[in-house]
Amino acid sequence: MEYFVYGRDRVGGYDVKVNLNEEHWAFMDRYAEELVARGPTLTADGEETTGSLHIVDLPDDEAVNTFAYDEPYYRAGAFDSIQIHRFCKHVGTTMWDFANAVEGYNRYLVITQDEPRPLTSPHLIMYGDLLSLDAGKHLGRAALVEAPEPQAAATLVEAPDAEVFPWEFGGRR
Repeated sequence: MEYFVYGRDRVGGYDVKVNLNEEHWAFMDRYAEELVARGPTLTADGEETTGSLHIVDLPDDEAVNTFAYDEPYYRAGAFDSIQIHRFCKHVGTTMWDFANAVEGYNRYLVITQDEPRPLTSPHLIMYGDLLSLDAGKHLGRAALVEAPEPQAAATLVEAPDAEVFPWEFGGRR
């Protein structure tokens, strides 16, 4: 079962995360095979993080709670909030399969609260529905996209009022 886990940084959270990078990496290494997508959201200038996104394939809600709440950034108080949803992916790939990178385009996380709709674009890296943990309620959509600027990312997802965050591929460099 796939889950969308997004921790939004609190004020000062970036500094907490910088000090815990190695502990974070060691924790994430334990989930390397289960990760479908990962990476930080960033300030507009790309200098600091604003959050941490993971889409992870885990057996159940208990496992995702362990993943989210035992993670070193969370335990140290780097996040103001954490969103955990089931994720119904509409592409059969992981972010590492994305092969349509366009020079000069940026990557974005787009979160909407609207109804499901089919999307196709060579600029979609990952796309799916956000569901309540009991999978009974549709809560919105999330997409990882490549676009020239934030408004183009929202347009690609057909959601002009969406939250759009600069994002980059995560993982050890």
